[in-house]
Amino acid sequence: MANTTFGVLIGNRGFFPGELAREGRRRILEALAKAGYGAVCLDEAPEGAAAGELLATRYGAVETHADARRCADLFRRHRETLDGIVIALPNFGDERAAADALRLAGLDVPVLVQAFPDQPEKMLMGHRRDSFCGKISVCNNLWQYGIRFSLTTDHTVAPEDAAFAADLARFAAVCRVLKGLKQLRIGVIGARPAAFNTVRFSEKLLEREGISVEPLDLSEVFGRVGRLADSAPAVKAKLDQIRGYVPTTGVPEEALLKMAKLGAVVGDWIADNGLAASSIQCWTAMEEYFGVVPCTLMSLMSEGLMSSACEADVAGALSMHALQLAAGTPSALVDWNNNYGGDAEKAVIFHCSNLPKHFFAEAKMDFQEIIAGSVGKANTFGTIVGPLKAGPITYCRLSTDEYAGRMRGYVGEGEITADRPRSFGGYGVVRIPGLPALLQYICQNGFEHHVAVNASRHAAALQEALGHYRGWAMRPAGGPSSH
Repeated sequence: MANTTFGVLIGNRGFFPGELAREGRRRILEALAKAGYGAVCLDEAPEGAAAGELLATRYGAVETHADARRCADLFRRHRETLDGIVIALPNFGDERAAADALRLAGLDVPVLVQAFPDQPEKMLMGHRRDSFCGKISVCNNLWQYGIRFSLTTDHTVAPEDAAFAADLARFAAVCRVLKGLKQLRIGVIGARPAAFNTVRFSEKLLEREGISVEPLDLSEVFGRVGRLADSAPAVKAKLDQIRGYVPTTGVPEEALLKMAKLGAVVGDWIADNGLAASSIQCWTAMEEYFGVVPCTLMSLMSEGLMSSACEADVAGALSMHALQLAAGTPSALVDWNNNYGGDAEKAVIFHCSNLPKHFFAEAKMDFQEIIAGSVGKANTFGTIVGPLKAGPITYCRLSTDEYAGRMRGYVGEGEITADRPRSFGGYGVVRIPGLPALLQYICQNGFEHHVAVNASRHAAALQEALGHYRGWAMRPAGGPSSH
């Protein structure tokens, strides 16, 4: 993605031909540019020139400790824009200099190690790379230095190969997730519904992970809404946005106006507090005392990449946000809701719903059929309903484990099928390989009934970002928990 920028470190070892380093630098930078990524790399010093204070080295590579210092200086100057580091090894590379450069830079960003492949007909000195071996040595030094790193799928891979493009895409997603979780702020409006113990979470564990929670009481929301005039510009703008979002046939104007005022208040609060995601109380104070459900507003926020989870599920909002960071597309929060016939690898996912429009095959605004039975239909307009589009999904659930004092979760992939059960709300059928074992794991380990989904395939990136780099206890698809 154009907004992802990598620091590039070219490894070199002096008794290998310099042309390998020079050519390797050119090829790796061309591959990054072709894939749409920005790059920051040492310049190549002119032949015979004294390096002095220039951020340039022989072949633009890192071989000596002096080179490592220059590389670290360059990376530090760009610390605000660098999302990750790519170590490229056109030859064996100097293992210690590469690790020194990263230690001196002190950036705390993901690192990808790539090694160029040798060709069987070019194994004599003059063309031989030995990057296959050098990569092992570089990784050994990174491990000794306590620097976490990622690997390409193939041990050696040419920059022009499709496999390397896929590795870069995965690594960029890892970088986006980790960057997006730094100093993250999540809002929660209202208290946890009394009947939903399952969405309890630990603010303190989240805070220890650098994730802050900003609360706002429903009474303050309703008070601010009450002060807004129907003709206020923010209200009119939100009303226009709602009407242009999905069909609203049959929805009373009074309900639409309430949604617009609520949306204006929540939008201002999010902007004023620098929030990246939110969760909102629903059952049933919103309906009883205000007269609409917040689903449309939450759907709009999630559609605009500002994930919003219902039932004050802060950990659910975090799960949505992590998926959205990896994919760059909207996430939704759903229930693991029903079995689907006799197929053990199929299940119905459902919510009432506040799902973003991105997920629907067709959608419209309606009333919330479950709550309507207790508070009346007139007080429950604002859901976004319809069948979900068929296609791939990544699912993710993050949770605070207070008993172990750690973050934990699970992640995997599946697909929304073309099956169309008769239902209300937002609904679809998923097929997930190994679903019976996953459900056993969810129940045995006390996970919530909510799960975040994204219409993409990014399980590997989530697993690597959260499990490997953040050190959270993550269960990959079809596997046990990892630490």
